[in-house]
Amino acid sequence: MSGFVLALDQGTTSSRAIIFNHDGLIAATGQMEHRQIYPEAGWVEHDPVEIWDNARQVIAVALAKAELSAKDIVAVGITNQRETTVVWDRATGQPVYNAIVWQDARTAGHVERLAAGEGVERFRAITGLPLNPYFSGTKIAWILDHVPGARRRTEQGELLFGTTDTWILWNLTGGTAGGEHRTDVTNASRTNLMDLRTLDWDAEVLKAYEIPAQMLPEIRPSAGSFGLGSDEGLLPGVPVMGVLGDQQAAAFGQCAFDPGEAKNTYGTGCFLLVNTGPEVVFSQSGLLTTVAYQLADAAPRYALEGSIAVTGSLVQWLRDNLGLISSAPEVETLARTVESNGGAYIVPAFSGLFAPYWRTDARGVIVGLTRYINKGHLARAALEATAYQTRDVLDAAALDGAVLKELRVDGGMIEDSLLMQFQADILGVDVVRPVVAETTALGAAYAAGLAAGYWQSLDELRANWREGGRWVPSLDRAGRDRLYGQWQKAVQRSLDWV
Repeated sequence: MSGFVLALDQGTTSSRAIIFNHDGLIAATGQMEHRQIYPEAGWVEHDPVEIWDNARQVIAVALAKAELSAKDIVAVGITNQRETTVVWDRATGQPVYNAIVWQDARTAGHVERLAAGEGVERFRAITGLPLNPYFSGTKIAWILDHVPGARRRTEQGELLFGTTDTWILWNLTGGTAGGEHRTDVTNASRTNLMDLRTLDWDAEVLKAYEIPAQMLPEIRPSAGSFGLGSDEGLLPGVPVMGVLGDQQAAAFGQCAFDPGEAKNTYGTGCFLLVNTGPEVVFSQSGLLTTVAYQLADAAPRYALEGSIAVTGSLVQWLRDNLGLISSAPEVETLARTVESNGGAYIVPAFSGLFAPYWRTDARGVIVGLTRYINKGHLARAALEATAYQTRDVLDAAALDGAVLKELRVDGGMIEDSLLMQFQADILGVDVVRPVVAETTALGAAYAAGLAAGYWQSLDELRANWREGGRWVPSLDRAGRDRLYGQWQKAVQRSLDWV
């Protein structure tokens, strides 16, 4: 089929535009990083205007590299950092505050107030999620409570909320001149405000959070019509036909369409998704219940998710805060200067621990230090922390009945073969990556292309998936258990700090 699909991947550290052909292969890419803003300890923000400016630039770069114009693009898919919260003025298009990022922990006190009496499970039967600063609900409430006049202006219909997919979509489709204020079921399911079964905002939950319904976007299926690119933009008249939160998009790009199929994405954080089919399944082991995807008018598909806050961002911390490396890829080279972690473990609980612990009182620790430890050991311990945290969530998934025979992986960190081999070793199962590792953008493209008729079926997408690498365990069970036992001791040392 002629034409191409463009995916806009608005991530935690950068925005990328990737153009895919009918075989699911990359024709061109544009990418720009945006600033990470840390006003206080535990606070993380982004500038929404910078994100939108970058989005426009990466679209232009990708089109130029591929020597294409908007007429060559059949459809656009958007994928995004989930939970990150933007509130803006519908008349001016200006944010009233910086975007509060999913990693931000400033609303722990608000969570405690909401949980008083009924506990953090207060809304789990409705939303699938525990009360936690991670999700968008308390971030919205914080902005309404702390930006002068914001609550009054919201009640008067002047302010809008969206995760970054909605912010991008609104601007892409016209902004103040009639931009579409919409999101999809996967992103809505990460706010802690949506009923998993009705796929609509829940009035009881909104009342508890004191969030006016009029500021929230319309919820639509992940694959379907979201609007047209504005005449003043780079993609005039091009339909936006797919929106997925980044982790659900990665699972879609990995073709994890059916119950029991799973993926693990290694990025700023690390996220395991296991498809559970059309039934809502509640974890007994600390995992989240979320929407996996919804195609047009079909029933939604759900998933269990293990969310890890800090993986790739720990490598960034070694680079930016400690100066141990000058670029992220150097961490593998440094880690290979030693044969093991030397007994050192890093638990990167910079803003608490996510799944399966859900401890906002945890903080990062480095344990097992001796005079023998050098920067190579710390680099290795940082990489191994990602693998250990992944085992934490996979063990939790196994307790919920989801035992994986192999793990499909994607994300930037899978280029680190030392990490991937250790991941296979500590799990005791094969770790497999696809030929096209950009599965987050690919998933958004697939959703958009399906809705536009560019691809005809899920089976057609499955035929595009090809194995690009495999790591086989080389560590015996006794060795795995010994190393993991030390990790579990290290985790205990990180608790009860706040």
